[in-house]
Amino acid sequence: MEVKMTERAAKHVMSEVSKAGGMGLRLGVREAGCTGLAYVFDIARGVDEGDQVFESFGAKLVVNESSLAYLAGSELDYVREGLGQVFKVRNPNVKASCGCGESFSVEDKA
Repeated sequence: MEVKMTERAAKHVMSEVSKAGGMGLRLGVREAGCTGLAYVFDIARGVDEGDQVFESFGAKLVVNESSLAYLAGSELDYVREGLGQVFKVRNPNVKASCGCGESFSVEDKA
């Protein structure tokens, strides 16, 4: 399975990568919050062993192997929320999320 970006997200990734240096955006998950998992974003400086690289509209998205199980089939968008703009992950694997929207859980795959 792959992870995709909308055209808006790809344009923002390319803009940020050109300012900060790097080769793309790194997207992952970590344990956090009241529901269990949270998304993490960082500039990808390179590709590590086990990483998968996805490309949409000319922008690269790097996902490590352990995060891919939680992100497979997702789409990254860049949207306006209130007065700001943020990355928003549309993730078909999410089964529940906390009230503040900062963390999520997925169905146990064991």
